[in-house]
Amino acid sequence: MKEGKNMKDLTQELTERFYRYIGVPSQSEPNGGTQVPSTKGQWDMAKLLQKECEEIGLVDLHLSEHCVLTGRLPARLGPNKKSAPAIGFCAHLDTVDVNLSPVVHAHTVENYDGGDIVLNREKNLVMKAAEHPELKPYVGQNLIVTDGTSVLGSDNKAAIANVMTALHTLASDSNLYHGDIYVAFVPDEECGLYGSKNMDFSRFPVDFAYTIDSCELGEVVYETFNAGTAVVTIHGVSAHPMSAKGVLLNPTLLAVDFMNLFDRTETPECTEGKEGYIWCQAVKSNQSVAEVTLNIRDHDKAKYEEKKARIRKYVDDMAKKYPRARFELDMSDTYGNIRDALTDENGKAIDYIYEAMKELNITPKTIAMRGGTDGSFISTKGILTPNYFTGGMNFHSPYEFLPIPSLVKSCETTLTIINLVYEGA
Repeated sequence: MKEGKNMKDLTQELTERFYRYIGVPSQSEPNGGTQVPSTKGQWDMAKLLQKECEEIGLVDLHLSEHCVLTGRLPARLGPNKKSAPAIGFCAHLDTVDVNLSPVVHAHTVENYDGGDIVLNREKNLVMKAAEHPELKPYVGQNLIVTDGTSVLGSDNKAAIANVMTALHTLASDSNLYHGDIYVAFVPDEECGLYGSKNMDFSRFPVDFAYTIDSCELGEVVYETFNAGTAVVTIHGVSAHPMSAKGVLLNPTLLAVDFMNLFDRTETPECTEGKEGYIWCQAVKSNQSVAEVTLNIRDHDKAKYEEKKARIRKYVDDMAKKYPRARFELDMSDTYGNIRDALTDENGKAIDYIYEAMKELNITPKTIAMRGGTDGSFISTKGILTPNYFTGGMNFHSPYEFLPIPSLVKSCETTLTIINLVYEGA
């Protein structure tokens, strides 16, 4: 960025926005996508952003019945520039529900001295430096922390602050040129990517997009799991114990037999890196019916499909072995590997991240994520959507913290990517 806000102004706006956004409780609730959004607080968050987007000057603003807020910052083209790629940014409105308070009480630790951080003196909640070595690189920096009773919400409100500050910066300075910039603020990412799955992509007509949903300064993600879910329902035969011989067919034991068909070393706790797994994630049963829920994950699409085929085979084998029982399989894809959407034409989207970091003297930390982002689903729609860092640490934890200099670097990365896309057109 050759022009624009100075570091002090950028830091102040980002910090103020972040505190304002985390002040809106917007936890999502897992419900299998039966209601999107799953909580009222996400509506509150979306309406706040809708108002702020109007004030900044975004057009084509639309808040859908599923609380997906989309809009566009119109292109500002310089002399002799006829066009530039349209790019998008997607961030999620919800914070995760991990049985902590939905209300965030945060404070800033000024010039962190390297010692323990008292989060909540009244409740004696302390983040001990000896137990959190991830604090060490941030000595001397200002850190935003929780009061120990909630997550902080950097995931993903640091991204929202980032995007909104970037939009405001661009709209406020006539010397900053760019193509059309689309935004999508979506609900219920934390409980199944249900917001992005309910996007109207005609309102997001971009060449490529970005999520800002990773952690440490410099993290870059363009490889995620292929992910799916399988629910196996087993109908047994119930009988009174006094006359059960030859009649009773216990669905709970059949569920155990089914789960024992899987490799006990091909599970989340036994795998790492790009190793996939099948996770027997939940079992519910009674005298008549048992239900086994499986999560299927693999970076490699062929291996992912093999795992799905294996589940089908095991269900068929069980049905043949126990003909008096009835087995039902409901299997669906949840999201895909971002990398599978990569082509020669759109690959520049990833290159821009690394070019921006080089310009900003940020050391990239490329990660094959053992999980997924909204971009993992959006990419399945043919819109390559890689991911980069918010700067936040210890997501989904009361010990979450956000180093303000890392938040600033994240926003500078956003602004630099936008500039590089424009200059490269």
